[in-house]
Amino acid sequence: MKYELLRKIIGGILLVSIVAIGFSKPFQEYLQIPKNITLFEGQNYELQRATPVSAVVSPDNKSISVQQENDSVSLYAKQYGKNEMLLELAGFPIKKVDVNVLKDFKVIPGGQSIGVKLNTLGVLVVGHHQVNTAEGKQSPGEIAGIKVGDIITKINGQKIEKMADVAPLVQEAGQKNKDLDVELSREDGKVQTKLKPLQEKGEDNFKLGLYIRDSAAGIGTMTFYHPDSKKYGALGHVISDMDTKKPIVVEDGQIVRSTVTSIEKGSNGDPGEKLARFSSDKEVIGDITRNSPFGIFGKLNRKIDNGIMDKPMPIALSHQVKEGPAQILTVVENDEVRLFDIEIVSTIPQKFPATKGMVIKVTDKELLEKTGGIVQGMSGSPIIQNGKVIGAVTHVFVNDPTSGYGVHLEWMLNEAGIDIYEKPREKAS
Repeated sequence: MKYELLRKIIGGILLVSIVAIGFSKPFQEYLQIPKNITLFEGQNYELQRATPVSAVVSPDNKSISVQQENDSVSLYAKQYGKNEMLLELAGFPIKKVDVNVLKDFKVIPGGQSIGVKLNTLGVLVVGHHQVNTAEGKQSPGEIAGIKVGDIITKINGQKIEKMADVAPLVQEAGQKNKDLDVELSREDGKVQTKLKPLQEKGEDNFKLGLYIRDSAAGIGTMTFYHPDSKKYGALGHVISDMDTKKPIVVEDGQIVRSTVTSIEKGSNGDPGEKLARFSSDKEVIGDITRNSPFGIFGKLNRKIDNGIMDKPMPIALSHQVKEGPAQILTVVENDEVRLFDIEIVSTIPQKFPATKGMVIKVTDKELLEKTGGIVQGMSGSPIIQNGKVIGAVTHVFVNDPTSGYGVHLEWMLNEAGIDIYEKPREKAS
């Protein structure tokens, strides 16, 4: 006990001395090292650069090794397990750090251009129109209180899955001069209302006074494919209806291969766009089960290659992404996936899922010449840094198409239902 007390006193005096003689900035940086560090087995984690400190592992922990090289302190995770690391300054213990080692995890990066077909949950109301009746112009849908963005899920108790389900019920109710019992899905919950179809003057058909849609289509870019679970992630952002601007509630959907036919180059105020067509065979390569703020997700029914990086690669967690050079995988012509240079301008080590975790800038001269920077249809292009898949391109800055946002891969994997934090089983001794 006396020895420990004496050690602490000497350590305190030494620290005060170190700060006093000009090491205050390195010491402050040293204390800013996180108390909790998470990394994957086999990966390094740099604790501090150009700081006169050392790091050691408590004697009862054997699964973390520490390397002191080029004035930097690095962790290297060799085995599974949660461990406590003791950091020392000038030979005296200063700070304890919990190190959580995750089991090795890899995905195959994408970059392929894909066609997206979404089927909504029910039919989506995208607008109102007036029915020209004998009594004047009226919109039955507006009278019933139905709003743009509502989803019609049931009529007279019958489940509505597509637009073709609606017309027979409307005509039957109109001919019998009866109201329709309509069930709607709205952002704040379910809504029940009654709607009376009206007959257009001079026509036999009855109408709702609503514009509705039951599907949507577009293009984007594949981000990753997990070979073990067959799960994938793409786009990096939610798909919203072009009329209502609201996220599409997905019943189901499919992805197919697509071919880029041309590029509308971006400029200030106009982000540009990839023009593409669905591949001629229209072969479905996967389903869509989720449309979230982090992209679209589902399972592939076959492995797809990008021709450049077709082997599983390690990933980086949000706190491991660094500012500096990186690359993206994307298509700008036909089906060819290529690597292009970008720069990570800033990155936020997010603790909880959030979009817009990175600001990126296109630096590749050829890509700038072809596209002007980030264009619509490039969303989902995987970002690669230091041999790891770190995220995906999501948005472009309208006033600067060379720059935009990226989302960290960690959150896309979470949305895909892939548990990268799964605790590994202890190895038998």
